[in-house]
Amino acid sequence: MCGIVGIVSSEDVNQQIYDSLLLLQHRGQDSTGIVTMDKSMFHIYKSKGQVSTAYRTRDMRNLRGKIGLGHVRYATKGSAESIEEAQPFYVNAPYGIVLIHNGNLTNTRELEKQLFSVDRRHTNSSSDTEMLLNIFATELQEQINNKKDLDPDFIFKAVTSLHKRIQGSYAVISLISGHGLLAFRDPFGIRPLVIGKRISSENKNEWMVASESLVLENNDYEIVRDVRPGEAIYITNNGEFFSKQCFDNPKLFPCAFEYVYLARPDSIMNGISVYKARLKMGDFLAETIKQSIKDGQIDVVMPIPDSSRPAAMQVARQLGVEYREGFFKNRYVGRTFIMPGQQKRKQSVRQKLNAMSTEFKNKNVLIVDDSIVRGTTSKQIVQMAKLAGANKVFFTSAAPPVRYPHVYGINMPTRDELIAHNRSIKDIANQLEVDSLVYQSVENLRKSIIDDSTISDLEMCCFTGSYVTGTVNEEYLNWIEKEYIS
Repeated sequence: MCGIVGIVSSEDVNQQIYDSLLLLQHRGQDSTGIVTMDKSMFHIYKSKGQVSTAYRTRDMRNLRGKIGLGHVRYATKGSAESIEEAQPFYVNAPYGIVLIHNGNLTNTRELEKQLFSVDRRHTNSSSDTEMLLNIFATELQEQINNKKDLDPDFIFKAVTSLHKRIQGSYAVISLISGHGLLAFRDPFGIRPLVIGKRISSENKNEWMVASESLVLENNDYEIVRDVRPGEAIYITNNGEFFSKQCFDNPKLFPCAFEYVYLARPDSIMNGISVYKARLKMGDFLAETIKQSIKDGQIDVVMPIPDSSRPAAMQVARQLGVEYREGFFKNRYVGRTFIMPGQQKRKQSVRQKLNAMSTEFKNKNVLIVDDSIVRGTTSKQIVQMAKLAGANKVFFTSAAPPVRYPHVYGINMPTRDELIAHNRSIKDIANQLEVDSLVYQSVENLRKSIIDDSTISDLEMCCFTGSYVTGTVNEEYLNWIEKEYIS
């Protein structure tokens, strides 16, 4: 999971991109990068860490140009510590191309061999983004051989060829030197990408493409639509907009975890409000809780801030139980789920949350979380509640048990890390040391998100073990785990 944004404007875009990346910071904290294009010249700056500390005034001044893109990284491939693997990536031919990517490719072993022996291209990192860039460059070169001008149709044919070669999840934004901005999405639409438009003071079209709609709205762009699965859009330097479906049989399967945890609640993805989806999760979860915990046993309902708050509010409402805020959040600590390394996650939980004893003492408390992945954070929260004086601690998750690796851009690579893998709910409850544990069902999560929408289904591999791209098998999962451990 990463956050990406691309802008075609009538004025310098450096500040717009910076402001947009601040809004996308929740999607990645490992590194950040901005590239702008001034005529045919690229200006690139990359840095480890978060946006607010990465860019200095002199860095921003050097980022000149009316077209640009930006990236915040949450490392799921390669090293989180390596600045060389921070995005964007660059190749000098054809024309000069820079590219950013949100997602994970799942056939990198095959691609690595092809790049060396067939494409005759060299990559400097283990990043699948760099692989993706080089494959696109190869396919574009094939289309433009012996041709003078870069026609949009050549670009779309290159994307069509790329779709045939790569597998996995990818939302991509790229700049082609001297020409314009290209964005495309994988044939299943797993990772989000939304288009925005506004009219400049000079009556010119300005465009933005970003991971989440809140970025568009904050910059006064009107939301046009999502980039469709398998679709590519191309915007010239002058703001001319072209689009084409580049895959024969696309199907929309957006990632359910975007709605559970990853996205900000004020975003709309694939026509679905993240906030409303989380409210519905609470409604459905309350019905399951009624079947599991006797009426009158729960004194208060408390969320783990922030993403579980809408679900917790609805749980309290449906149960007719008081809603209280018992955990105080330190806003200066990043999201624990996306911190690299188990030890860092363990250290950050206590720094991130504090339990207020006045809200827990002698009460039976129902704690609502958005999901339970490794169980590390959940167990510490339960301990904090007990130390704060809770009589009983009930725990519930707005998402189903995470039993399987997520291979499409979320850092859940190994089954042994997942607390729910090969464990019953009773066993998980014992591990967390709670008095009762209630999970959302897979079907209720599905209904929470896609009811009242045109979407037929979701990408839910971490809950079901079913991988929508159809190319992930036991051998691949074993390989991923070995790679992650090593």
